[in-house]
Amino acid sequence: MITPVLLTGGSGTRLWPVSRKSYPKQFVAFRGGRSLFQDTLQRLSGPGFAAPMAMTGEAFRFIVAEQMQAEGMGGHRIYIEPEGRNTAPALLVAALALVAEDADALMLAAPADHLIPDPEAFRATVLAGVDAARTGQIVTFGIQPDQPETGYGYLELNPASDAGPGPHPLVRFIEKPDLTSATEMVASGHYLWNSGLFLMQANTLIGAFETHAPHMLAPARAALSEGMADLDFHRLDAGSWAGLDDISIDYAVMEKADNLMALRYDGGWSDLGGWDAMWRAADPDNDGVATEGAATALDCTNTFLRSENENLQLVGLGLDNIVAVATRDAVLVADMSRAQDVKKVVQTLKANDITQAESFPIDYRPWGWFETLALGRRFQVKRIVVKPGGSLSLQSHMHRAEHWIVVQGTAKVTVDDTVTLVSENQSIYVPLGAIHRMENPGKVEMVLIEVQTGSYLGEDDIVRYEDIYNRG
Repeated sequence: MITPVLLTGGSGTRLWPVSRKSYPKQFVAFRGGRSLFQDTLQRLSGPGFAAPMAMTGEAFRFIVAEQMQAEGMGGHRIYIEPEGRNTAPALLVAALALVAEDADALMLAAPADHLIPDPEAFRATVLAGVDAARTGQIVTFGIQPDQPETGYGYLELNPASDAGPGPHPLVRFIEKPDLTSATEMVASGHYLWNSGLFLMQANTLIGAFETHAPHMLAPARAALSEGMADLDFHRLDAGSWAGLDDISIDYAVMEKADNLMALRYDGGWSDLGGWDAMWRAADPDNDGVATEGAATALDCTNTFLRSENENLQLVGLGLDNIVAVATRDAVLVADMSRAQDVKKVVQTLKANDITQAESFPIDYRPWGWFETLALGRRFQVKRIVVKPGGSLSLQSHMHRAEHWIVVQGTAKVTVDDTVTLVSENQSIYVPLGAIHRMENPGKVEMVLIEVQTGSYLGEDDIVRYEDIYNRG
């Protein structure tokens, strides 16, 4: 049985403004109302696969848990990284955790943000690598390229042994090339795109660290052993974690190891690493035009238009080689050839302290989400959605009062010593300084409008007394 170890970090800045640091692309519903993470969970399940393990950050732990639960995989292992330190520390800790359960455990290191249209064919390719992994090999999966691509790294195979389905010995990793080099490599037929997936026994990976990065073993073991359970999560020890290198698994061990094999996958695959990749995945028409959401293209060629807001109609007229993406609070218009440079846009916005660089108007919480509808000097209006069974913390505010109007469902509201059920079209007032809580006791989402008034309306004006989600 293969345990998928799903890497769910990363900010996905090249798909801004749809993907942002606060809610990156792996959790966004891109196709068919499902996220890439949910697709990954289903793709790496079934015969031959054990329950998954997820490595994630503090900010995403409840999103990961909720989406796993939606796929019928709730209650499985979710490890919280105290801070992002790239892929090597996460995979080393995962290997140590698996070996503690089963000395012969197989693990598949897998990013959670890839698009693979044929999950059955991909599963078959992964399973074809099991025998090699059982003999102490590290098996990586290369994608058969269909065009020169400068946004991916490559795997070089030996022409003398590159025959048949494989796995084949890997000669070397190649960093993202220029267009000339990429064209030459694709033409040769002996180079594959590097998918970033690795199949091996967990003890094989630990052995690779013992050989090539032995200094990482002690802090990784301490981060795991000195961590603590937190609800359904395992929170790694922050002090020990800080002693680990911030480094990718490729640089830490893979590029130094001599026991790597590569399996060729010739099905559809994309890491959706830019809007040009999203355009190709959207199946453009004969003119090279693809639209998603409330978008209309007239007399356009080689163009991708996407609107995230059903009330915002995005129209392209006479465009060529353009990507235009509109969300509620930001619009990107770019030449398709500059798709890989969108991350520079995010860097510029962040340097100028522009909120849209990293944050959405919608703020996701373990109990649901909220969005700001209007914001003034001494007031703020929010829409708040609470999931069935969800509960905000018992809290108070030093600088604001709140007025709640329920528009869907029923709210159970605590204000100091009084508990009240507030139904649709009813409202309740929470005075400044009152200890209060909002809960959804029903079986449907509860929606309310919150009107805040006061001298300071920041989210950090919260004193928590109790919280079922163990937030500080």
